[in-house]
Amino acid sequence: MILNFAPNSLSPLSPFRPCVPCVVSSQSHCFSISTPNFSNKRGCAVVGAYGKARFIARASSSPYSPNIAEDLGDISIFTAAGEPVMFKDLWDQNEGIAVVALLRHFGCFFCWEFASALKEYKPRFDAAGVKLIAIGVGTPNKARILAERLPFPMDCLYADPERKAYNVLDLYYGIGRTLFNPVSAKVFSRYDDFKKALENYTIGATPDDISGVLQQGGMFVFKGKQLLYARKDEGAGDHAPLNDIFDVCCKAPVVA
Repeated sequence: MILNFAPNSLSPLSPFRPCVPCVVSSQSHCFSISTPNFSNKRGCAVVGAYGKARFIARASSSPYSPNIAEDLGDISIFTAAGEPVMFKDLWDQNEGIAVVALLRHFGCFFCWEFASALKEYKPRFDAAGVKLIAIGVGTPNKARILAERLPFPMDCLYADPERKAYNVLDLYYGIGRTLFNPVSAKVFSRYDDFKKALENYTIGATPDDISGVLQQGGMFVFKGKQLLYARKDEGAGDHAPLNDIFDVCCKAPVVA
């Protein structure tokens, strides 16, 4: 269904006023990249709650070049504490496995829900030797609002106020995908998780540059500089199933 947004409403759930029923699309731009000794699903699940997907999307060829990690490498973003950091320094560029989750922006209520799910998975990623990196649109002070109020671990939260990484990864942008995309209706299948994540939500985390709220996110898994998985979110509230992401990490090839 199409969602209307009323950010000044008193209830954290009142921004969602369903008005027109429609069918949720089953297609998603997601890609699993085959590698030697790397067995994985050719596609990813796009319907249902985290880890309980009901549909496996058709496989697609990756639109990214083999040098995408290097293209990202020289981009400068910020830690939540406000320190500049190069993208290539976020994880071990030789053998390290990293889950890079690009949120929409720090004032996005959908992203608070997804950040909450990422936080729940972080112990599993840590135990598997996988580094979790969450990036959002906005300045570091906006990132700290999310980190303190959700809460979310600051040591894996980064700010990209100029959307540099989003542009390199060619993630979707625009008012249609933000306000009128039917994939946003998925949030109603995650109602309880969504409600809990918004207990301390504040619109004050929204970027000062309001154009940033039209940015969509994505999910990427790297092993060193090798891209193992790529997913461009179709619209607000459309997130990668984290069980699939964990499965990709655990099946990453071991280099002798």
